[in-house]
Amino acid sequence: MSLVTALIHRRRHRLLGRLVQEALAVYGMEVPAAAEIGPGLIVFHRGFGTVLHPYTTLGAGVTLYNGVTVGRADPWVPQERSPMRRVVVEDGAVLCAGAKVICKEGVLTVGAGTVVGANAVLTRSTGPGEIWAGVPARRVGTREGWPGTARVAPQEAAQAAAGA
Repeated sequence: MSLVTALIHRRRHRLLGRLVQEALAVYGMEVPAAAEIGPGLIVFHRGFGTVLHPYTTLGAGVTLYNGVTVGRADPWVPQERSPMRRVVVEDGAVLCAGAKVICKEGVLTVGAGTVVGANAVLTRSTGPGEIWAGVPARRVGTREGWPGTARVAPQEAAQAAAGA
């Protein structure tokens, strides 16, 4: 377990919580105590620039690269009036460098095993084992061999992205 991952898992500690939050800030990470983090979190490049909204749930084995933002689409609205409820990143999902997962309303779910590409801006829920990229993010394929997914040919993915 890396130092950053160990700090993330100790951010709720009764006595050390505040100190841990400050240590994470040195790495440029904002991981509120309210965010729910599952076991096996992997953080690459020390998570520099990573920000999670307090209403975030990360499942088991989620991978975060640097510069990831998980938040809401209406930060100017007081939280209690926002239609956003939660962002759920399911088990095994990968959020690549600079990925933005922005919830407009309700619950946005990043499906199990889904990959959100570098600098993609995801504003809607995904299915399991999908690959999303672009601004706004579109489904560009599936992870071969991921349970519950069918192989999509690159030509079909390109046609689907162009037509969506």
